[in-house]
Amino acid sequence: MSTSESTPTMSDLHEEGKNAINTPMLPSGTEIHPEDTMLEENAERNMLDPTSRENPKFKDLQRVLIDWINNELEEDRIIVKGLEEDCYDGQVLQKLFEKLSGRKLNVAEVTQSEIGQKQKLQTVLEAVNELLRPHGWSIEWSVDSIHAKNLVAIVYLLVALAMHYLAPIRLPEHVSVQVVVVKKREGILQTSHVTKELTSTTEMMMGRFERDAFDTLLDHAPDKLNVVKKSLITFVNKHLNKLNLEVTELESQFADGVYLVLLMGLLENYFVPLYNFFLTPENFEQKVHNVAFAFELMQDGGLKKPKARPEDVVNLNLKSTLRVLYNLFTNYKNSE
Repeated sequence: MSTSESTPTMSDLHEEGKNAINTPMLPSGTEIHPEDTMLEENAERNMLDPTSRENPKFKDLQRVLIDWINNELEEDRIIVKGLEEDCYDGQVLQKLFEKLSGRKLNVAEVTQSEIGQKQKLQTVLEAVNELLRPHGWSIEWSVDSIHAKNLVAIVYLLVALAMHYLAPIRLPEHVSVQVVVVKKREGILQTSHVTKELTSTTEMMMGRFERDAFDTLLDHAPDKLNVVKKSLITFVNKHLNKLNLEVTELESQFADGVYLVLLMGLLENYFVPLYNFFLTPENFEQKVHNVAFAFELMQDGGLKKPKARPEDVVNLNLKSTLRVLYNLFTNYKNSE
């Protein structure tokens, strides 16, 4: 058997691609590029369906994310025009993560080579995944997919960061896209459609909960709200005064988690080792760590897990802070 018969030529590969285009499983308008046909056996490649690319809600989501990035990175004089072309090399993602987290990543500032870009992406994504995975996020991105300018992977990543850091933006609700999955089985390309949900409802995305007594207080009875706040301030100061500490503003003074941790130690009669939390937190992540640690102490003390998220307390969300403190008040109001 000659070599030409056993080794596929470039024309064979293009023919394979043409056959795939003509298969009934493939939606009309989907382009199969030559590199998509050069798959290893059992390998697969994902592509955004062209109709989804033109979806107005998907375009709107991209616009909101681009505006958000540009606002966050204004001081760095970085201007993003398109997510695929401007995010694939890791530079923008690095700057965005550093700005949001307050952490400096150990990466080269400028990387032109593909290897250098992927190394930077690896460092950035490891930090992102380490941050998001404990909160139950499904990791829908990778170094290869981001570097290959996979728009769906890039959007998934940015939406996750925006939601985690409670970005001051309104993400379009219920944005889904169709992804074409091309697989190679026994030398033949097979295609299928998968629906990817990028956003859900605002309430679910931003960690809001069903309306409760505090919603009613805030909306309809601000005078009663002040009575509740005074009662809570009296309660927390009764204990914090033992450490010569005093609270006058519930909204702000619990936001870094320090008073919450110290309060739990006082209520449960133990000393909290200083190495367990940040006594003078310097950034968002350290504050979230403190509040999350205080929540753990509450659960150790037999309380239910707070409905609020640590990020909500850090972001000065009054309802979240009140819920946490009221939970402590109802459980410890008779303790000395």
